[in-house]
Amino acid sequence: MYLPRITCSAIAVAIVLHVCISALSADDWPQWRGPNRDGVWNETGVLEKFSEPQVKVRWRAPISSGYSGPTVAGGRVYVTDRVAEQDQTERGLCFDWKTGKQLWAHAYESRYIKVGYTAGPRASVTIDDGAAYALGTMGHLRCLDAANGRVIWKKEPGVDYQIRLPIWGIAAAPLVERDLCIVQLGAENNGCIVALNKKTGQERWRALDDRASYSAPIMIEQVGRRVLVCWTGDHVVGLDPTSGKVHWKHPFKPSRMVINVPTPVAHNNWLFLTAFYDGSLMLRLAEGELSVEKVWRRRGASELNTDALHAMIATPYLQGDYVYGVDSYGQLRCLDAHTGDRIWEDLTATPKARWSNIHMVRNGERIWMFNERGELVICRLSPDGFDEISRAKLIEPTTVQLRKRDGGCWSHPAYAYKHVFARNDEELVCACLEAK
Repeated sequence: MYLPRITCSAIAVAIVLHVCISALSADDWPQWRGPNRDGVWNETGVLEKFSEPQVKVRWRAPISSGYSGPTVAGGRVYVTDRVAEQDQTERGLCFDWKTGKQLWAHAYESRYIKVGYTAGPRASVTIDDGAAYALGTMGHLRCLDAANGRVIWKKEPGVDYQIRLPIWGIAAAPLVERDLCIVQLGAENNGCIVALNKKTGQERWRALDDRASYSAPIMIEQVGRRVLVCWTGDHVVGLDPTSGKVHWKHPFKPSRMVINVPTPVAHNNWLFLTAFYDGSLMLRLAEGELSVEKVWRRRGASELNTDALHAMIATPYLQGDYVYGVDSYGQLRCLDAHTGDRIWEDLTATPKARWSNIHMVRNGERIWMFNERGELVICRLSPDGFDEISRAKLIEPTTVQLRKRDGGCWSHPAYAYKHVFARNDEELVCACLEAK
């Protein structure tokens, strides 16, 4: 058998190209909570602390209201918003990352019916293989050409799916797994979770008759298999992403209403979940089979008298044997992951108030926080406490997302190209975080 001769120089070129391509793709923030949906920002060479109380903004772009955090891929920034002054429309928007120039906009009519907090779309746009997947509050799903906004395919609520709409609308960001676009729609006829061919929009499978929640699905590895983890309004479920087959299911029914917003957090063999009224649940992923078991479940008497963690919006962070998260009134807490016992509580990271929020991202040994006052906080988290390194204002809170306490910032920022991208109800901003 003849084998072609491969020179050392050709191998070297291939290695360099692979490293360069990997580095470029690693710099993107193409979906909810980053490249792997785990809140990890891998770039190096970012600043150690702020030099001024206000972060210097590179550019500002006007947008309208919405909760969806920006995503960044291929040198472009994507976000969705809602315009309701005349016709009620949702929009997908694309901007040049360096200048903030708007490159395209895709708008469609979307009248909000029986939706609480009508600021706009909730789900971050997912970018994959040249396509932008955008999911609206009423369940409009669009696959757009990421370069020009052209519609590749679309799904309409009431036409393609009869959706059992939760009170705050459809919110979980689409997840792309290989050739599938997977969404939590809460559709009738066993369609809580729906998987579509990402190129054509053709339905491939549907699963579960559960109510929809607001929590984004994630992918994990278990027993050498890819497992789709979905936290619905009724269960925590592990599915086969290729078929929708249920591998395991654990009940987590709400005591009052479906209000589970944070994304499930997987770390080692832990799987942690937390909700505003219903406290915390820690599951252990079995190592020899596709199953889970409860480690502990804790819930306080009320949203004021909480136990473990009653998070409203912010996804917690797991490190080693500890859970770090934000409780119902903004209390930053550290928990023992084995028991749920509280190790410490801090009230300085974000103001104490109902639903007060922090989005946490890990970069190396430090945690970057974006709180509801629009501040960036660089810190370290350990069982010894909250160690604040530096803090600066990035963007102003606005009142459309949160009508109380002079507004708030509830949308998750994106970190890419050594910059941060954040939005409120009036503008999208970009600021440099590169070390000087």
